[in-house]
Amino acid sequence: MKLTSLLNRGAAGLLATGLGALCLPVLAQTAAPEAAAAAVAAAPDVLSHVFELQYAMDTFYFLVCGALVMWMAAGFSMLEAGLVRTKNTTEILTKNVALYSIACIMYMVCGYAIMYDGSYFLSGIAGGESLTGDVLKSFSEREGGFGGDSIYADPSDFFFQVVFVATAMSIVSGAVAERMKLWAFLIFTVVMTGFIYPMEGAWTWNGADVFGMFNLGDMGFSDFAGSGIVHMAGASAALAGVLLLGPRKGKYGPNGEIKPILGSNLPLATLGTFILWMGWFGFNGGSVLKLGDIANANAVAMVFLNTNAAAAGGLVAALLVSKALYGKADLTMALNGALAGLVAITAEPSAPSALQATLFGAAGGVLVVFSIRALDSMKIDDPVGAISVHGVVGLLGLLLVPITNSDSTFTGQIMGAITIFVWVFVTSLIVWGILKAIMGIRVSEEEEYEGVDLVECGQEAYPEFVGRN
Repeated sequence: MKLTSLLNRGAAGLLATGLGALCLPVLAQTAAPEAAAAAVAAAPDVLSHVFELQYAMDTFYFLVCGALVMWMAAGFSMLEAGLVRTKNTTEILTKNVALYSIACIMYMVCGYAIMYDGSYFLSGIAGGESLTGDVLKSFSEREGGFGGDSIYADPSDFFFQVVFVATAMSIVSGAVAERMKLWAFLIFTVVMTGFIYPMEGAWTWNGADVFGMFNLGDMGFSDFAGSGIVHMAGASAALAGVLLLGPRKGKYGPNGEIKPILGSNLPLATLGTFILWMGWFGFNGGSVLKLGDIANANAVAMVFLNTNAAAAGGLVAALLVSKALYGKADLTMALNGALAGLVAITAEPSAPSALQATLFGAAGGVLVVFSIRALDSMKIDDPVGAISVHGVVGLLGLLLVPITNSDSTFTGQIMGAITIFVWVFVTSLIVWGILKAIMGIRVSEEEEYEGVDLVECGQEAYPEFVGRN
Protein backbone atom coordinates (compact mmCIF):
# COMPACT_ATOMS: atom_id res chain seq x y z
CA MET A 1 0.00 0.00 0.00
CA LYS A 2 2.75 2.40 0.90
CA LEU A 3 4.63 1.71 -2.34
CA THR A 4 1.45 2.19 -4.39
CA SER A 5 0.73 5.45 -2.59
CA LEU A 6 4.24 6.74 -3.21
CA LEU A 7 4.04 5.85 -6.90
CA ASN A 8 0.67 7.55 -7.25
CA ARG A 9 1.98 10.72 -5.57
CA GLY A 10 5.15 10.71 -7.75
CA ALA A 11 3.12 10.37 -10.90
CA ALA A 12 0.87 13.22 -9.83
CA GLY A 13 3.93 15.38 -9.16
CA LEU A 14 5.42 14.66 -12.54
CA LEU A 15 2.10 15.42 -14.21
CA ALA A 16 1.81 18.73 -12.36
CA THR A 17 5.39 19.66 -13.30
CA GLY A 18 4.76 18.85 -16.93
CA LEU A 19 1.56 20.85 -17.03
CA GLY A 20 3.37 23.76 -15.37
CA ALA A 21 6.12 23.65 -17.96
CA LEU A 22 3.56 23.64 -20.72
CA CYS A 23 1.70 26.57 -19.17
CA LEU A 24 4.78 28.75 -18.55
CA PRO A 25 5.27 29.86 -22.19
CA VAL A 26 1.61 30.81 -22.35
CA LEU A 27 1.85 32.83 -19.13
CA ALA A 28 5.12 34.38 -20.31
CA GLN A 29 3.54 35.41 -23.60
CA THR A 30 0.75 37.08 -21.65
CA ALA A 31 3.08 38.90 -19.18
CA ALA A 32 5.97 39.75 -21.51
CA PRO A 33 4.32 42.61 -23.42
CA GLU A 34 3.31 44.31 -20.18
CA ALA A 35 6.79 43.92 -18.64
CA ALA A 36 8.50 45.05 -21.82
CA ALA A 37 6.23 48.07 -22.09
CA ALA A 38 6.93 48.98 -18.48
CA ALA A 39 10.68 48.63 -19.02
CA VAL A 40 10.57 50.81 -22.14
CA ALA A 41 8.56 53.44 -20.30
CA ALA A 42 10.93 53.40 -17.33
CA ALA A 43 14.18 53.44 -19.37
CA PRO A 44 14.24 57.20 -20.07
CA ASP A 45 13.62 57.95 -16.39
CA VAL A 46 16.43 55.62 -15.31
CA LEU A 47 18.81 57.14 -17.86
CA SER A 48 17.85 60.64 -16.78
CA HIS A 49 18.56 59.78 -13.15
CA VAL A 50 21.95 58.34 -14.13
CA PHE A 51 22.82 61.54 -15.98
CA GLU A 52 21.63 63.65 -13.06
CA LEU A 53 23.91 61.70 -10.74
CA GLN A 54 26.84 62.16 -13.11
CA TYR A 55 26.08 65.89 -13.32
CA ALA A 56 25.95 66.14 -9.53
CA MET A 57 29.17 64.14 -9.11
CA ASP A 58 31.14 66.17 -11.65
CA THR A 59 29.84 69.46 -10.26
CA PHE A 60 30.75 68.50 -6.69
CA TYR A 61 34.18 67.28 -7.79
CA PHE A 62 34.76 70.61 -9.53
CA LEU A 63 33.76 72.55 -6.43
CA VAL A 64 35.98 70.50 -4.12
CA CYS A 65 38.95 70.92 -6.44
CA GLY A 66 38.24 74.66 -6.62
CA ALA A 67 38.21 74.82 -2.83
CA LEU A 68 41.62 73.12 -2.78
CA VAL A 69 42.97 75.70 -5.21
CA MET A 70 41.46 78.50 -3.11
CA TRP A 71 43.39 77.06 -0.15
CA MET A 72 46.56 77.75 -2.15
CA ALA A 73 45.98 81.43 -1.33
CA ALA A 74 46.78 80.50 2.26
CA GLY A 75 49.87 78.67 1.02
CA PHE A 76 51.16 81.70 -0.87
CA SER A 77 50.44 83.89 2.16
CA MET A 78 52.40 81.67 4.53
CA LEU A 79 55.26 81.08 2.10
CA GLU A 80 55.72 84.78 1.39
CA ALA A 81 55.28 85.79 5.03
CA GLY A 82 58.04 83.35 5.94
CA LEU A 83 60.46 84.56 3.27
CA VAL A 84 60.20 88.31 3.93
CA ARG A 85 61.56 90.16 6.94
CA THR A 86 59.41 90.68 10.03
CA LYS A 87 58.95 94.39 9.30
CA ASN A 88 57.20 93.56 6.00
CA THR A 89 54.99 90.66 7.06
CA THR A 90 51.68 92.44 7.69
CA GLU A 91 51.81 94.15 4.31
CA ILE A 92 52.49 90.92 2.40
CA LEU A 93 49.56 89.25 4.16
CA THR A 94 47.33 92.22 3.37
CA LYS A 95 48.30 92.01 -0.28
CA ASN A 96 47.41 88.33 -0.43
CA VAL A 97 43.96 88.57 1.13
CA ALA A 98 43.20 91.71 -0.88
CA LEU A 99 44.37 90.35 -4.23
CA TYR A 100 42.24 87.23 -3.78
CA SER A 101 39.17 89.34 -3.09
CA ILE A 102 39.86 91.72 -5.99
CA ALA A 103 40.42 88.79 -8.35
CA CYS A 104 37.04 87.31 -7.39
CA ILE A 105 35.28 90.63 -8.02
CA MET A 106 37.01 91.52 -11.29
CA TYR A 107 36.63 88.06 -12.77
CA MET A 108 32.94 88.21 -11.87
CA VAL A 109 32.51 91.69 -13.37
CA CYS A 110 34.26 91.15 -16.70
CA GLY A 111 37.13 88.63 -16.63
CA TYR A 112 35.01 85.50 -17.09
CA ALA A 113 33.05 87.16 -19.89
CA ILE A 114 36.25 88.15 -21.72
CA MET A 115 37.84 84.74 -21.31
CA TYR A 116 34.87 82.51 -22.14
CA ASP A 117 32.51 84.73 -24.14
CA GLY A 118 30.05 84.92 -21.26
CA SER A 119 27.94 87.71 -19.83
CA TYR A 120 29.27 90.56 -17.73
CA PHE A 121 28.48 90.30 -14.02
CA LEU A 122 27.77 86.57 -14.60
CA SER A 123 24.29 87.41 -15.83
CA GLY A 124 22.20 84.24 -16.27
CA ILE A 125 24.82 81.88 -14.87
CA ALA A 126 22.43 80.47 -12.27
CA GLY A 127 20.12 79.01 -14.92
CA GLY A 128 16.35 79.23 -14.88
CA GLU A 129 13.24 77.11 -14.57
CA SER A 130 14.28 75.06 -17.59
CA LEU A 131 17.70 74.20 -16.09
CA THR A 132 16.99 70.50 -15.55
CA GLY A 133 15.51 70.05 -19.01
CA ASP A 134 18.34 71.95 -20.66
CA VAL A 135 20.97 69.87 -18.88
CA LEU A 136 19.29 66.56 -19.75
CA LYS A 137 19.00 67.71 -23.37
CA SER A 138 22.75 68.39 -23.37
CA PHE A 139 23.32 64.85 -22.12
CA SER A 140 21.06 63.38 -24.81
CA GLU A 141 22.93 65.27 -27.54
CA ARG A 142 26.40 64.51 -26.15
CA GLU A 143 28.67 62.35 -28.27
CA GLY A 144 30.21 59.38 -26.52
CA GLY A 145 27.27 58.58 -24.26
CA PHE A 146 28.06 58.14 -20.59
CA GLY A 147 31.79 58.54 -21.24
CA GLY A 148 31.39 61.73 -23.30
CA ASP A 149 32.52 65.25 -22.49
CA SER A 150 31.92 66.61 -19.02
CA ILE A 151 28.73 68.50 -18.22
CA TYR A 152 28.57 70.36 -14.92
CA ALA A 153 27.01 73.44 -13.32
CA ASP A 154 28.17 76.74 -14.81
CA PRO A 155 28.67 78.36 -11.36
CA SER A 156 31.11 75.57 -10.48
CA ASP A 157 33.09 76.35 -13.62
CA PHE A 158 33.32 80.02 -12.65
CA PHE A 159 34.44 79.15 -9.13
CA PHE A 160 37.13 76.80 -10.42
CA GLN A 161 38.38 79.37 -12.92
CA VAL A 162 38.43 82.35 -10.56
CA VAL A 163 40.76 80.69 -8.08
CA PHE A 164 43.23 80.16 -10.95
CA VAL A 165 43.14 83.91 -11.62
CA ALA A 166 43.97 84.60 -7.99
CA THR A 167 46.84 82.11 -8.15
CA ALA A 168 48.41 83.95 -11.09
CA MET A 169 48.23 87.23 -9.19
CA SER A 170 49.66 85.68 -6.02
CA ILE A 171 52.85 84.96 -7.95
CA VAL A 172 53.33 88.70 -8.51
CA SER A 173 52.93 89.48 -4.81
CA GLY A 174 56.05 87.67 -3.66
CA ALA A 175 58.34 88.95 -6.38
CA VAL A 176 57.68 92.64 -5.64
CA ALA A 177 57.71 92.21 -1.87
CA GLU A 178 59.29 94.59 0.65
CA ARG A 179 59.45 97.72 -1.50
CA MET A 180 56.26 98.17 -3.55
CA LYS A 181 53.44 100.50 -2.55
CA LEU A 182 50.38 98.56 -1.47
CA TRP A 183 47.82 100.59 -3.41
CA ALA A 184 49.83 100.57 -6.61
CA PHE A 185 49.93 96.80 -6.35
CA LEU A 186 46.18 96.56 -5.77
CA ILE A 187 45.39 98.80 -8.74
CA PHE A 188 47.56 96.60 -10.92
CA THR A 189 45.64 93.59 -9.56
CA VAL A 190 42.41 95.08 -10.94
CA VAL A 191 43.86 95.25 -14.46
CA MET A 192 45.66 91.90 -14.31
CA THR A 193 42.68 89.87 -13.12
CA GLY A 194 40.02 91.75 -15.08
CA PHE A 195 41.77 92.07 -18.45
CA ILE A 196 45.36 90.90 -18.94
CA TYR A 197 44.92 87.32 -17.70
CA PRO A 198 41.46 86.77 -19.27
CA MET A 199 42.73 87.81 -22.70
CA GLU A 200 45.53 85.24 -22.82
CA GLY A 201 43.19 82.71 -21.24
CA ALA A 202 40.75 83.22 -24.11
CA TRP A 203 43.49 82.51 -26.66
CA THR A 204 44.51 79.29 -24.96
CA TRP A 205 41.83 77.46 -22.95
CA ASN A 206 38.91 79.00 -24.88
CA GLY A 207 40.56 78.47 -28.28
CA ALA A 208 40.07 82.01 -29.58
CA ASP A 209 42.31 83.45 -32.30
CA VAL A 210 45.11 85.73 -31.13
CA PHE A 211 43.84 89.10 -32.41
CA GLY A 212 42.53 87.24 -35.45
CA MET A 213 46.06 86.40 -36.60
CA PHE A 214 46.60 82.76 -35.60
CA ASN A 215 45.17 80.03 -33.40
CA LEU A 216 47.43 78.35 -30.84
CA GLY A 217 45.30 75.21 -30.70
CA ASP A 218 45.70 74.70 -34.43
CA MET A 219 49.47 74.89 -33.96
CA GLY A 220 49.43 72.07 -31.40
CA PHE A 221 49.59 74.13 -28.21
CA SER A 222 48.56 72.29 -25.05
CA ASP A 223 48.67 73.41 -21.42
CA PHE A 224 46.66 71.00 -19.29
CA ALA A 225 46.41 72.99 -16.05
CA GLY A 226 48.43 76.13 -16.65
CA SER A 227 52.24 75.91 -16.49
CA GLY A 228 52.20 78.73 -19.01
CA ILE A 229 48.68 80.14 -18.87
CA VAL A 230 48.72 80.65 -15.10
CA HIS A 231 52.27 80.34 -13.77
CA MET A 232 54.36 81.82 -16.56
CA ALA A 233 51.76 84.57 -16.98
CA GLY A 234 52.03 85.51 -13.31
CA ALA A 235 55.83 85.45 -13.50
CA SER A 236 55.82 87.64 -16.62
CA ALA A 237 53.75 90.29 -14.85
CA ALA A 238 56.07 89.99 -11.85
CA LEU A 239 59.19 90.43 -13.99
CA ALA A 240 57.81 93.62 -15.52
CA GLY A 241 57.15 95.04 -12.05
CA VAL A 242 60.51 93.99 -10.64
CA LEU A 243 62.42 95.61 -13.51
CA LEU A 244 60.69 98.95 -12.90
CA LEU A 245 60.97 98.65 -9.11
CA GLY A 246 64.63 97.80 -8.84
CA PRO A 247 66.19 95.68 -6.09
CA ARG A 248 65.75 96.11 -2.35
CA LYS A 249 68.23 98.39 -0.61
CA GLY A 250 71.26 96.47 0.53
CA LYS A 251 70.63 93.46 -1.71
CA TYR A 252 73.60 94.15 -4.00
CA GLY A 253 76.93 95.75 -3.15
CA PRO A 254 78.66 98.51 -5.13
CA ASN A 255 80.84 95.95 -6.89
CA GLY A 256 77.96 93.66 -7.79
CA GLU A 257 78.32 91.31 -4.84
CA ILE A 258 75.13 89.56 -3.76
CA LYS A 259 74.12 90.01 -0.13
CA PRO A 260 71.53 87.51 1.10
CA ILE A 261 68.48 88.99 2.83
CA LEU A 262 67.13 86.17 4.95
CA GLY A 263 63.47 85.43 5.55
CA SER A 264 62.00 85.82 9.01
CA ASN A 265 60.14 82.55 9.53
CA LEU A 266 61.16 79.32 7.81
CA PRO A 267 58.53 77.25 9.65
CA LEU A 268 55.87 79.46 8.07
CA ALA A 269 57.50 79.10 4.65
CA THR A 270 57.56 75.32 5.04
CA LEU A 271 53.91 75.26 6.08
CA GLY A 272 53.06 77.40 3.08
CA THR A 273 54.83 74.98 0.77
CA PHE A 274 52.91 72.02 2.15
CA ILE A 275 49.63 73.92 1.74
CA LEU A 276 50.51 74.70 -1.87
CA TRP A 277 51.50 71.08 -2.43
CA MET A 278 48.11 69.97 -1.14
CA GLY A 279 46.20 72.61 -3.11
CA TRP A 280 47.95 71.55 -6.30
CA PHE A 281 45.98 68.28 -6.26
CA GLY A 282 42.89 70.39 -6.91
CA PHE A 283 44.77 72.58 -9.39
CA ASN A 284 45.79 69.66 -11.59
CA GLY A 285 43.18 67.10 -10.59
CA GLY A 286 40.28 69.43 -11.25
CA SER A 287 41.63 70.21 -14.71
CA VAL A 288 40.65 66.73 -15.87
CA LEU A 289 37.16 68.33 -15.79
CA LYS A 290 35.29 65.08 -15.20
CA LEU A 291 35.15 62.32 -12.60
CA GLY A 292 31.94 60.42 -13.32
CA ASP A 293 33.12 57.50 -15.45
CA ILE A 294 35.83 54.87 -15.17
CA ALA A 295 38.28 56.39 -17.64
CA ASN A 296 38.15 59.89 -16.18
CA ALA A 297 38.16 58.70 -12.58
CA ASN A 298 41.34 56.79 -13.36
CA ALA A 299 42.76 59.88 -15.09
CA VAL A 300 42.11 61.99 -11.98
CA ALA A 301 43.87 59.39 -9.84
CA MET A 302 46.84 59.37 -12.22
CA VAL A 303 47.04 63.17 -12.15
CA PHE A 304 47.11 63.14 -8.35
CA LEU A 305 49.84 60.51 -8.39
CA ASN A 306 52.00 62.37 -10.93
CA THR A 307 51.52 65.72 -9.21
CA ASN A 308 52.79 64.28 -5.95
CA ALA A 309 55.67 62.47 -7.65
CA ALA A 310 56.84 65.60 -9.45
CA ALA A 311 56.87 67.66 -6.26
CA ALA A 312 58.89 65.00 -4.48
CA GLY A 313 61.35 64.77 -7.37
CA GLY A 314 61.75 68.53 -7.50
CA LEU A 315 62.45 68.86 -3.81
CA VAL A 316 65.05 66.08 -3.67
CA ALA A 317 66.80 67.34 -6.79
CA ALA A 318 66.99 70.92 -5.51
CA LEU A 319 68.26 69.69 -2.16
CA LEU A 320 71.03 67.69 -3.84
CA VAL A 321 72.04 70.58 -6.08
CA SER A 322 72.14 73.03 -3.17
CA LYS A 323 74.32 70.60 -1.24
CA ALA A 324 76.68 70.32 -4.21
CA LEU A 325 76.85 74.09 -4.72
CA TYR A 326 76.84 75.38 -1.15
CA GLY A 327 77.89 72.40 0.91
CA LYS A 328 74.67 72.72 2.92
CA ALA A 329 71.09 71.51 2.65
CA ASP A 330 69.39 74.83 1.81
CA LEU A 331 65.78 74.65 3.01
CA THR A 332 64.57 77.57 0.91
CA MET A 333 66.00 75.97 -2.23
CA ALA A 334 64.35 72.66 -1.29
CA LEU A 335 60.98 74.38 -0.86
CA ASN A 336 61.34 76.13 -4.20
CA GLY A 337 62.37 72.81 -5.70
CA ALA A 338 59.10 71.21 -4.63
CA LEU A 339 57.14 74.10 -6.11
CA ALA A 340 59.21 73.95 -9.29
CA GLY A 341 58.40 70.25 -9.64
CA LEU A 342 54.71 71.07 -9.30
CA VAL A 343 54.91 73.82 -11.92
CA ALA A 344 56.82 71.56 -14.32
CA ILE A 345 54.19 68.80 -14.26
CA THR A 346 51.21 71.15 -14.44
CA ALA A 347 51.30 71.49 -18.23
CA GLU A 348 50.69 67.74 -18.65
CA PRO A 349 50.14 65.65 -15.52
CA SER A 350 47.89 62.99 -17.06
CA ALA A 351 50.10 61.42 -19.73
CA PRO A 352 53.49 60.71 -18.06
CA SER A 353 54.26 57.60 -16.10
CA ALA A 354 55.05 57.98 -12.40
CA LEU A 355 58.78 57.72 -13.17
CA GLN A 356 58.57 60.31 -15.93
CA ALA A 357 56.67 62.66 -13.62
CA THR A 358 59.36 62.29 -10.97
CA LEU A 359 62.08 63.02 -13.52
CA PHE A 360 60.20 66.03 -14.92
CA GLY A 361 59.84 67.37 -11.39
CA ALA A 362 63.52 66.75 -10.73
CA ALA A 363 64.42 68.69 -13.88
CA GLY A 364 62.37 71.59 -12.55
CA GLY A 365 64.08 71.33 -9.17
CA VAL A 366 67.54 71.51 -10.74
CA LEU A 367 66.60 74.34 -13.07
CA VAL A 368 65.10 76.53 -10.37
CA VAL A 369 68.32 76.57 -8.32
CA PHE A 370 70.40 77.76 -11.27
CA SER A 371 67.69 80.21 -12.37
CA ILE A 372 67.60 81.89 -8.95
CA ARG A 373 71.39 82.22 -9.04
CA ALA A 374 71.28 83.61 -12.59
CA LEU A 375 68.64 86.24 -11.81
CA ASP A 376 70.62 87.32 -8.77
CA SER A 377 73.72 87.72 -10.91
CA MET A 378 71.68 90.01 -13.20
CA LYS A 379 70.53 92.01 -10.14
CA ILE A 380 66.90 91.01 -10.63
CA ASP A 381 65.77 90.92 -7.02
CA ASP A 382 63.01 88.38 -6.35
CA PRO A 383 62.65 87.81 -2.57
CA VAL A 384 60.78 84.51 -2.89
CA GLY A 385 62.10 83.13 -6.18
CA ALA A 386 58.70 83.43 -7.87
CA ILE A 387 59.99 84.39 -11.31
CA SER A 388 62.26 81.36 -11.41
CA VAL A 389 59.75 78.90 -9.95
CA HIS A 390 56.75 79.96 -12.00
CA GLY A 391 58.28 81.62 -15.04
CA VAL A 392 61.44 79.74 -15.99
CA VAL A 393 60.13 76.37 -14.85
CA GLY A 394 56.71 77.20 -16.32
CA LEU A 395 58.42 77.41 -19.70
CA LEU A 396 60.13 74.09 -19.03
CA GLY A 397 56.75 72.55 -18.26
CA LEU A 398 55.38 73.67 -21.62
CA LEU A 399 58.37 72.27 -23.48
CA LEU A 400 58.05 68.89 -21.74
CA VAL A 401 54.47 68.33 -22.95
CA PRO A 402 55.21 66.88 -26.42
CA ILE A 403 57.37 64.17 -24.84
CA THR A 404 54.28 62.40 -23.51
CA ASN A 405 51.41 64.07 -25.40
CA SER A 406 51.44 63.27 -29.09
CA ASP A 407 48.68 65.79 -29.84
CA SER A 408 50.99 68.69 -28.97
CA THR A 409 53.96 70.03 -30.94
CA PHE A 410 57.14 71.81 -29.94
CA THR A 411 56.28 74.58 -32.42
CA GLY A 412 52.89 75.04 -30.80
CA GLN A 413 54.37 75.06 -27.31
CA ILE A 414 57.01 77.65 -28.24
CA MET A 415 54.46 79.87 -29.97
CA GLY A 416 52.16 79.59 -26.98
CA ALA A 417 54.95 80.52 -24.58
CA ILE A 418 55.98 83.51 -26.70
CA THR A 419 52.38 84.70 -27.01
CA ILE A 420 51.73 84.47 -23.28
CA PHE A 421 55.02 86.11 -22.29
CA VAL A 422 54.89 88.96 -24.80
CA TRP A 423 51.26 89.82 -24.08
CA VAL A 424 51.49 89.68 -20.30
CA PHE A 425 54.95 91.24 -19.99
CA VAL A 426 54.30 94.15 -22.37
CA THR A 427 50.83 95.02 -21.04
CA SER A 428 52.06 94.70 -17.46
CA LEU A 429 55.06 96.91 -18.19
CA ILE A 430 52.71 99.55 -19.59
CA VAL A 431 50.40 99.40 -16.57
CA TRP A 432 53.28 99.43 -14.08
CA GLY A 433 54.81 102.35 -16.02
CA ILE A 434 51.59 104.36 -15.89
CA LEU A 435 51.27 103.72 -12.17
CA LYS A 436 54.88 104.71 -11.62
CA ALA A 437 54.35 107.99 -13.48
CA ILE A 438 51.08 108.87 -11.74
CA MET A 439 51.49 107.74 -8.14
CA GLY A 440 54.82 105.95 -7.89
CA ILE A 441 55.13 102.23 -7.25
CA ARG A 442 58.00 102.17 -4.75
CA VAL A 443 58.09 103.37 -1.16
CA SER A 444 60.80 105.83 -0.15
CA GLU A 445 64.19 104.69 1.08
CA GLU A 446 63.30 105.76 4.63
CA GLU A 447 59.99 103.88 4.49
CA GLU A 448 61.71 100.80 3.14
CA TYR A 449 64.19 100.92 6.01
CA GLU A 450 61.40 101.37 8.54
CA GLY A 451 59.39 98.56 7.00
CA VAL A 452 56.24 98.69 4.88
CA ASP A 453 54.13 97.22 7.70
CA LEU A 454 54.06 100.50 9.60
CA VAL A 455 54.07 102.70 6.50
CA GLU A 456 51.29 100.95 4.59
CA CYS A 457 49.29 99.15 7.28
CA GLY A 458 50.07 100.94 10.54
CA GLN A 459 50.65 97.71 12.43
CA GLU A 460 53.32 95.09 12.85
CA ALA A 461 52.97 91.32 12.56
CA TYR A 462 55.29 90.79 15.54
CA PRO A 463 54.76 93.83 17.79
CA GLU A 464 56.48 92.24 20.76
CA PHE A 465 59.82 92.24 18.92
CA VAL A 466 61.86 95.24 20.10
CA GLY A 467 64.43 95.14 17.32
CA ARG A 468 63.55 94.74 13.67
CA ASN A 469 65.70 93.62 10.79
